Parts: sequence; C-alpha cells; structure tokens
Amino acid sequence: MNTATQNMLGHAGSEVQDPSKVSQAEKPLHALTEDPRYIGQSVERPSARKLVQGQGTYIDDIEMPRMAHVVYWRSPVAHCKIIRIDAAAARSMPGVILVADGHDLAKICKPWVAVLGHLAGMKSAPQYPLALDRACWQGEPVVAIVAETREQAEDALQLIHVEIEQLPAVVDMETALDPATPLIHPELGDNLCFTRKLNVGQVDEAFANADAVVETTFEFGRHTGVTLEPRCQIADWNVADQKLTVYHSFQAPHMMQDLYARQFDLPEHAVRVICKDVGGSFGIKVHAYPDDFATVALSMMCRRPVKFVADRIESFTSDIHARHHRVTARIAASKRGEILAFEMYDLTGIGPYSMFPRTSAIEGNQVVNLVGGPYKHANYRAHLDVVFQNKTPTCQYRGVGHPIACAVTEGLVDQAARAIGMDPLEFRKKNVIPDDAYPATGASGIKLEVLSHEACLSKIEKMMDYPRLKAEIAQLREQGIYRGIGFATLIELTNPSAAFYGVGGARIASQDGCTIRLDPSGAISVSVSVGEQGQGNDGIYRQISADGVGVDLEKVRLIMSDTDVTPYGGGTWASRGAGVGGEAVLLASQALRANILKLAAVILKRSEAELTVRRGHVVDAQTLESVLDFAELGRIAYFRSDLLPNDFTPELMVTRHYAQRDYPFIFTNGVQASYVEVDPDTGFVKLLKHWAVEDCGRVLNPKLVDEQIRGAIVQGIGGALFEECLYDEEGLMRNANMADYLVPMSGEMPDIEVAHVQTPTRSSQLGAKGAGEAGTAGAPAAVMNAINDALAPFKAQLWSQPITPEKVLRALGRVT
Repeated sequence: MNTATQNMLGHAGSEVQDPSKVSQAEKPLHALTEDPRYIGQSVERPSARKLVQGQGTYIDDIEMPRMAHVVYWRSPVAHCKIIRIDAAAARSMPGVILVADGHDLAKICKPWVAVLGHLAGMKSAPQYPLALDRACWQGEPVVAIVAETREQAEDALQLIHVEIEQLPAVVDMETALDPATPLIHPELGDNLCFTRKLNVGQVDEAFANADAVVETTFEFGRHTGVTLEPRCQIADWNVADQKLTVYHSFQAPHMMQDLYARQFDLPEHAVRVICKDVGGSFGIKVHAYPDDFATVALSMMCRRPVKFVADRIESFTSDIHARHHRVTARIAASKRGEILAFEMYDLTGIGPYSMFPRTSAIEGNQVVNLVGGPYKHANYRAHLDVVFQNKTPTCQYRGVGHPIACAVTEGLVDQAARAIGMDPLEFRKKNVIPDDAYPATGASGIKLEVLSHEACLSKIEKMMDYPRLKAEIAQLREQGIYRGIGFATLIELTNPSAAFYGVGGARIASQDGCTIRLDPSGAISVSVSVGEQGQGNDGIYRQISADGVGVDLEKVRLIMSDTDVTPYGGGTWASRGAGVGGEAVLLASQALRANILKLAAVILKRSEAELTVRRGHVVDAQTLESVLDFAELGRIAYFRSDLLPNDFTPELMVTRHYAQRDYPFIFTNGVQASYVEVDPDTGFVKLLKHWAVEDCGRVLNPKLVDEQIRGAIVQGIGGALFEECLYDEEGLMRNANMADYLVPMSGEMPDIEVAHVQTPTRSSQLGAKGAGEAGTAGAPAAVMNAINDALAPFKAQLWSQPITPEKVLRALGRVT
C-alpha cells in the first residue's frame, strides 16, 4: 500500500466509503492541505511525554500566594429543613478564615433556574450555591469552611453543628408522580420536570397487522463518572483589578466565564477561566455545580485565592449521576423479517433540580430521538416523563442517552429476530437504512446526512468470523459451556449546531475558533478554543496545523483552554473536538498559508501561482526547490518591513471560526459485537472478545481514534456489568466509595478489536465526525444481547443493567 493510499484510508484496514458518491470522500488530503504528511497517521500527541513523566499541571499542583482552602459541610440526609447552624466552635479553630452559609453567599451570587426554552413545559426550582432553608439531596452543600490549609478546614468541619428536621424523601421514581407522594418543590405543583410525546406514522395499525410483537421492560441503574482527577478549582478574586481568575478542571471554559460573569454581575472581560491539564471529564466536568459558584463567592468574600478539591467520597454524592431509566418498549415485525414499528415509554429520575445550564432533561430527550434510529421503519410512538427525586442530580454523561436508546432498540431487535426465527445479524442487515439511501430522515425526525450501516455490518461479520463462532457456541453447549454473541447497531450524535442548546436560550457556543501565528523563528503558535482532557485533541490539532500551514510537527506550539488568550468557543463535548475544533484549525491554517505565499510573492517578486509550501519552506511549485524558508520570511515581515512595498502589510496572524450549520447534528454510526461466557452455577459473566466497526468520518489519527473507542467501550461495559449508585429507602447512597462502587478493571476486560469505515461528512473540509462516545453507546447493548444469547438454552432473559451475578442467578431461578 503506497503512502497516498494510506493517507486516503487513514490507516490500513479502514475503508473510505461514501454511499452517496459525493466527491468529499474521494478527495485526497492534498486537496485539503498543501503538504499532507501527518493527517491520517498515528502521530504521538504532544502532551504524552509530559504526562507519563508526571510533569502535568493539575489543579492540586497549583499553589498561589495567600491561597486558602475550602471544604463543604454537605447534607447527610436526602431531604431536610435547616433549623439552625452553629459554627461558633468552628470559627475559633486555628487557621479558620471564614464560615459561611447559603444566606451569606446569596448576597453575592444570584440563583439560577436550569430550563431550556425549546423543551416546552420544562420546569425546575431556583437553586443557590449553598442550600438556604432546605437541603434536597444527600451531598448538597450547606456550609462552607475556609481555612489556611485543607487540614485546618477539615478539622473545623467536624465542629459544625447543623440542626435539621428530616423531611419525607422522594426516592422511587415509579411513585414520584403519585398524588400521595410529597412534593419536593410545592411551588412547581408536582414532581414532573419535563414530559414529551411523539407519534409518527400509523403505530396502532402496524402493531395490529404485525406477525410478531415483543414487549419488554428495560431497567438502567444510576451510575457516575470516575475521573482520574476529581472536580476542583481555584478562584482568585483580585480586588485591585476587579478581575476574577478561575483555574478549573473543566471542559468548557468560555461557558463558565459567561456564567460567572452573569451570576456575579461582572463584565465578561473581568473573568478569566484557565484549564491546565485535566484528568478526564466524560461529561462530568461540563456542568456548573453549586460549589463552583460557592468557591468563587468565597474568594470574593475573603479577597484571596480559594482552592476546592472534592475528595472521592463527596464526589459520589456531588458529581452528577446519569442513566437512571425504566423503559417499557415494544417492537412490531413481519414474518418476512421487516421491522414495522417501535413504541416506548421512558421514565427517568433526575434529582431535585435540573442541572445548570444544560439541563437534566436532555438525556431523556435523546432517548426519544434515538430509539429505533438505525432502522428504516416509519412508525414510532414515544412518551417521556422526567421526574424529580431527592437524589444526586443527573445530567449529561458520556453518551447522553445513546446507551439507553441503543440497548432498548437492540434488545427489541434481538427478540423480534428470535420471535420470527431469523438470525439476528441477518435481521439487522435487512432492516438498517441502506447505505445508498442518504440523506435520510429517521422516524423520530432526526436528519441523517450519510451513514454506512451495511458496510459496517458486512465488515464486522468478517472480522469476527461469525459462522465459526456460531458453530463453536453450538458445540460448547453440548459440553455444558454457555456462550453467546450479541450485536449492537448504533448511531451517535456529534458536532451539534446551535439547534442543540442555543435555540433553547442556553449560552453554550456551538462554534469554535483558532488563531495561528507564524513566529519570526519560522515556527507556528496555535491557539484553540477547544481544550484537552486526555482524549488527544492537542495531537490532532498539531497534525492539522502542521499539514495545513506546511511545517514540521516540532514547529507547532499549542495554546488551549484560557479564555484570555484563545478565541471564543464551546469547548469539549459531544465528540466535537475533531469535527468543530479541528475544522477551525484547518481553516486558520489554510488562511495563514495563503498569507505566507502572498508575502513570499512580494519578497521574491514572483507570482503566487509559481509558489507553494513544503516543510517550513516556500518552494518553487514546479521544481519544489526551496526559494525562501519561513524563518527568513518571518525576519523580513517582523524586523525589516522597510524592504516591503509601502502599500503591503504582512498578515501573519489569522483567526478563523467554524460552526456546523448544515444539519442540527452530524451522526456517526457503527456496529459492535460481544462474545461472552456465562457460568450458570455462579452467575458470573466472562467477556471473551469484543469487536467494533466505527464510522467516524475521516480518521485523523488512527491510534487516538482506536483508543478512544476502546476506552469508551470499557466505560460502556462498566454500565452494563458493574457500575450502579445504590440507594436505600431514605435516599442515602449505600456505596459512595471506591471500595463498594465497582468499576471495570483491566483483568475483567476482553481484547477489543477495532476497525473503520470512513464516510466523511460534507459539512466540513476535514470530513471528521467525531468518535468520543460511540463506544459507550453500543457496548451495553452488545454485552446484554450476548448474555441473553448465552442464556437462551435456559429460556432466561435479563433486561436490567448492570447485569450482576445475582441477577443472572435470579433469571435462572436459582435464587429468589
């Protein structure tokens, strides 16, 4: 395979596929960049060496003069009235600077209400940095203690006495809307946050005429993100400059800049948010938490920097949770193997408040949009109820509704195939939207530009040697060994336009920007509004800018996640780092390259058409001989402008922005397969192998993409088999620690084989769609279906995640 072919494919084994025959997929990279040497290659990310050597700069590494530390007294119960706070003993402790309650902070920080205008009828109660008269979940911050050291603050915390009156807690989402259930916020009238109904086509007629109808109730347990670095920040209010600087472990610094400015009545230019190295996010760090605002307020009150670092135990009850759904759904199919209709009711519990500013209704709304998504049926009915509970608030976490929708869809598809006696893979092949049918509109109304379900299904069948595995399973069952195969065909929403949040009134940028400067040395400085949380954005931006401008990788310096020096942008979420941020980098790179050629033409007194760029040199377009290197060009531009015509000014610093506008969202697609073994005596599930074929558009860095998919699959397996936030009847979390909350470890994980099909999006030049969440979206469904395939000889099925050994034994009738 020659180099040009490798560039087109991204890497060996990855096909460029474009069913609609558009020219974008066929464009070689030299049509996008002058000197294509890095895009499509597995180039090392610039931060890798620093991080593995322990030289990263995380929030807890940062020390500042006069910096104080804050800890929070958090509600020990799910719901209570705050009668009295006695902080006298705590205030007298050594090193204590300030003890403050909700009423103190409410004088500085305005309350917020987290709703979106386009989610009609959505409601939530006003929320404050610290609870005022009631605490509404275990873990809600109530009192802040600021001291010279963390140890002194924690010592003083032990002496805080809060007199409370425990109130009835709304724990069970099944009864949250019952008239007999107490109201968490009486002023709202009920415990319903949001409801949505969708009815498309002739659903009743489709079910009435179906040869097979299968109905199932799916349950999904709450779980949360366990990041390498917990949530943390340093707020520094400079009284003299009237400037607020916040160092944050966060995903969207410009969003927080805007929120801090609005909540504290500051001009936006007086707020600076800086995100250094961030130890993982997964969506956990894209929300505004009460203690975020509290820490800023305390810095203003103390007139000095204040650091907050959540410990692991408080993270479990203060970080957002996700995925708590009970979905009753059914599918209609014909005996010929055609899917006729889907119908579902989704009940989800979110906590006592909707999270600010993205809201806690988005996850359920995504489930409604995505159920049945890969398939060409025309009849769909959905009903969603989002209810308040006295539990930790839930919100967007890696995948945002995708794992729920995919598990419901794929679980029903497997059952329908079984009901009509068709192989589950063949059933999927027959019903996916054909690769030549795009652009298409899904039954829920989602707009799909170009996907490759047929190509992905064909590829995974060959990868896993499906006929051989089926034969192996049949042979082993005769020996009392029970293995199963599960498939999950998926779509993933990426690169959202302003139709996602902006249309609802949320000030969350859908666009991102990049500023590139040619330095006098001939190197380039690249400033990007999208940050880096470990996924490798810094790596692909260096590749894109090096190819786009025409320099070696070593000549690229990146500046990220600082609102004072980077262009305005949305940050990292919804797999938009490559598709939105990367496109901005490409546009800025191309603009700088064009300006370099303009300047070179003036210096050399030649036509621009006669020149091009190669590896930090302006070269003759015909002979490719160097005629001017970038360092000399920079020297003349910056220090010898007297050598240039009076009417010519070099522009060696350019800024470009990009927002995806062609569709409300771009969609990626793929298929996953899981191979498992179930021990019917113990209920244990052993993961033997996992395959994923992913179409994320153009692959910019194969190694980064593959590891993103593998990591996301592991996270999805966590939700399928291990992770669950367990509560008792009073709303107290029973396993809020790393000893009792199970996460997937390397010893439990299978080998994960990844391959690609590439259908570049036409909404950008790069054609990148994003790959951050697809693994999480598909893995739970694939594992669930594989387990049910293994249990088929026992006529046992499991639809409650996480699928624990106890649940397996209960399904087998071996425990009660």
